[in-house]
Amino acid sequence: MPDLNLLVTLDVLLSEGSVAGAARRLRLSPSAMSRALARLREVTGDPLLVRAGRRLVPSPRAIELRAQVGALVEGAQSVLRPAEALDLGGLRRQMTLRASEGFAETFGPQLLSRVGAEAPGVVLHFQTKPDKDSAPLRAGEVDLETAVLDAATAPELRAVALFDDRWVAVVREGHPLTGQLVSAEAYAGAAHVAVVRRGLLAQGMDEALAGLGLDRRVVAGVSGFASAIALARQTDLVATVPERHTEGLRTGVAVLPLPFALPPFTLSLLWHPRMEGDLAHRWLRDLVVAVCGERRGRRSE
Repeated sequence: MPDLNLLVTLDVLLSEGSVAGAARRLRLSPSAMSRALARLREVTGDPLLVRAGRRLVPSPRAIELRAQVGALVEGAQSVLRPAEALDLGGLRRQMTLRASEGFAETFGPQLLSRVGAEAPGVVLHFQTKPDKDSAPLRAGEVDLETAVLDAATAPELRAVALFDDRWVAVVREGHPLTGQLVSAEAYAGAAHVAVVRRGLLAQGMDEALAGLGLDRRVVAGVSGFASAIALARQTDLVATVPERHTEGLRTGVAVLPLPFALPPFTLSLLWHPRMEGDLAHRWLRDLVVAVCGERRGRRSE
């Protein structure tokens, strides 16, 4: 494999036209630069710089290479130097955010408004996340995803906290549980629609109820929060969902605090480390964090 460092040496030698001058510019000794020139002559099969009186002049091959080598070195330096400032106005890109149901409905309007104002050429694709498997993120199929971090989270992923959330009960307006202080017994005895998918933390509420000697009476199961809330809105079923995460889904329903202790949890934003230095990706990460932060304090009490 060729020594690509020789390209830099050749570029400087052709620019300076002097071994001593090139040595000073590259902070090498004259003898080291002479050895580098000998190596370049060996590699190219050309003398490159030849003596004419008391100075060196480029050979025809060196003159031919001068512009080409300069462009190669400049291109390599541009690749290795830090990225320049991001031109949001000129950015053209589709970026994908993968999250559980309710995130797009709750945070999407404000997020899309900010994206449209700052980077109108960006298309933001919201993708539903049916489980905790982060394979699409690791494969580069999505740019960002939301998750509650736990032992199953891939250790190489980067993460930043978005907001704290808690589980609440959702029922139709006028439901028998509204207008009263709901007990754990009344909650457990009501008919429930459960969100059933792998890795969902809702199982913690069943463990909490079991500690009180109670079981939820689950009569229906769905795969997402939107379906659970839709059924609760039109029946006497109780749906238990994350409060802040599903705010955009909960029109026309009543929200009740759970009548037993259940720890809050933190929703985080995840990305693969390969995207850490991508300026457009960093801009979107910061935007999601900002939008989620701006909605803080709006949850139902």
